Amino acid sequence: MYVKVKVFAGAKKQTIKEIGENRYEIHVKEPAERNMANSRVISMVASLYNINPKAVKIFSGHHSPSKLLSIHKEE
Repeated sequence: MYVKVKVFAGAKKQTIKEIGENRYEIHVKEPAERNMANSRVISMVASLYNINPKAVKIFSGHHSPSKLLSIHKEE
């Protein structure tokens, strides 16, 4: 399954808002440097779907606010 996210790094509050089917706006406190924001986004999406963070991978958009995440859910 693929999930599209728009990331806002350096926010005052951490929030996750659904803006469509498998589309989210995510605000994280971590800065967009040294992969800190990406790591936090992965952990937030994993907790949203109640899965292990290792099952979430950034498919595209490593250096962009718009990201496509690949989620492998065990059935």
